[in-house]
Amino acid sequence: MKQFFLTVLGVFTGLILFVVVIPVVLLTVAVASSSKPTTPATTVLELDLRGGVSDQPSSNPFAAFGSSGLALTDVVDGLHQAQGDSSVKALLIRLPESGMTPATADELRQAIHRFRNAGKPVIAHSQGFAPSGAVMSTYMVGASASELWMQNTAGFQATGFSADSLFLGRAFQKYGVKPEFEQRYEYKNAVNEYTQSDYTGPHREAMTAWMTSIYETALANAAKDRKTTAPALKTVIEAGPYSAEQALSNRLIDKVGQVEEAEIAIKTRAGKGAEIVEFGKYASQKGERTGSGKNAIAIVGGEGAIVTGRGGGASFGGGSSIHSDDTAEAIYDAIEDKSVKAIVFRVSSPGGSPEASEQILAAVRAARAAGKPVVVSMGAYAASGGYWISSEADWIVAQPTTLTGSIGVFGGKFVLADALGRFGVDMRELTVGGEYADAFSPTQEFTPQQRAAFAGSMDRIYDDFITRVATGRKLSPDRVREIAKGRVWTGAQALPLGLVDQLGGVTEAVNKARQLAKIPDNEPVRFKHFPKQQSPFEALSEMFGVQTEAAKALVMLGGVMADPQAQAVMRRIDSDRMRSQGAVVLADQPIF
Repeated sequence: MKQFFLTVLGVFTGLILFVVVIPVVLLTVAVASSSKPTTPATTVLELDLRGGVSDQPSSNPFAAFGSSGLALTDVVDGLHQAQGDSSVKALLIRLPESGMTPATADELRQAIHRFRNAGKPVIAHSQGFAPSGAVMSTYMVGASASELWMQNTAGFQATGFSADSLFLGRAFQKYGVKPEFEQRYEYKNAVNEYTQSDYTGPHREAMTAWMTSIYETALANAAKDRKTTAPALKTVIEAGPYSAEQALSNRLIDKVGQVEEAEIAIKTRAGKGAEIVEFGKYASQKGERTGSGKNAIAIVGGEGAIVTGRGGGASFGGGSSIHSDDTAEAIYDAIEDKSVKAIVFRVSSPGGSPEASEQILAAVRAARAAGKPVVVSMGAYAASGGYWISSEADWIVAQPTTLTGSIGVFGGKFVLADALGRFGVDMRELTVGGEYADAFSPTQEFTPQQRAAFAGSMDRIYDDFITRVATGRKLSPDRVREIAKGRVWTGAQALPLGLVDQLGGVTEAVNKARQLAKIPDNEPVRFKHFPKQQSPFEALSEMFGVQTEAAKALVMLGGVMADPQAQAVMRRIDSDRMRSQGAVVLADQPIF
């Protein structure tokens, strides 16, 4: 049956090649031969931030089919190339109306400054600053431009920083759900949403502290860029909200106008014949910066929750995660590459599995033992497990508003038997084995013995975490315990505590890696990205067990994944495959 599957797919691919792909390719080649240069001689890049910005490109080879969002590391890399590209004359930024991830905003601001320092103007345009999330961080990005414009009907409602927390304690009590959790320690407040109805004292203290740090960082940076003082800007900001005209009179912005007017203005600044090019298109055409020279710096990326196993990248869905097998393997590959002299490990993670975190940390240790320095560049988050995998690096770079630390652990279960019983659903259990076998059954609370054993495991994980931080940061265990307890710190707060070494982004991390590897400043360096991104062709080949050339034909069709006839053939092939394995498959649905 496998042969039948391959034969059908081969016939289908052949038809596509003969009827569709070959004519399309020939037409494309003919058009390309007479087309204009890829980048116009006078280019204005348009960076639209309204669709959101992830920290890193997706590892999913099919991500391009389902998302138009930007990746921060790609934006930083693209702006770096653009500042040295003679055809790129200026930059237009479309700002989101709501808040932006603070550490992302920090890194964007730094990249914009480097672009401007190359003598290239930047106009940022806003259709309003709404009182939503860290909107001051959005304003800070706008303030870093040469000119900040606002639409005439827009409102300037950036007057502070507000965050809401959901507490389920009373609801769980009312409906009979009993949360049974252990936390280490009082600042590890993820448990509070299940057990409380309001902020605890430590929860309120820590959250207020990091929110204040983020707010003050945004104010200080925006004030510097607007050529005023932080106290003066704070007074004006907090007296809002304002209309666009009022924001202009208070010198919070530079001009009121429609985005079309901003486009005309930036093209005028760029020069005669200027054309606007979408940033994503430009970055895609340029590709990743590879550099040159005999020595290389490895860039290893990881974004999302930290979990054990492999990612199974050849899939059409799923969010970002750091899979321990994949990430550790990427670091080991960089170790084995003789041209790699140092590793920059980009981490953006709120935490995850201790076992997965330890596997990745072991790879970091192996790199250092092999004489290859590891510099961690922290993104939006590097907390809990994200800090665990960073803790023993040679150097840690974080943005002032990166959320880091959270050195602690929590775990537990929900007891649901009473809640389900109220709806006539009876839950019962059967157990064989030791007393701990049913410890995590949702039918009953922990017994005293089970609770003691589970608490002991939490203590061991916490002690392990303390040990790794103390070792990596060269702090005494007692000092680490003082600043741990599950508390979240911003990068600006973590620096004087010794939890990070430097404030900055991936650019600063690369410079430090170069220094630690003793690569001279005047010597060119290459960049190697690990793990290697799997192409859609390779992913399809792996999924269907066919040659890469046949997979290329499928992808080149363009709309093959969405075309009803193509989907019908794929369903038929899948049905035959399942039947060959003994499955009972119902009749296929008709396609109209």
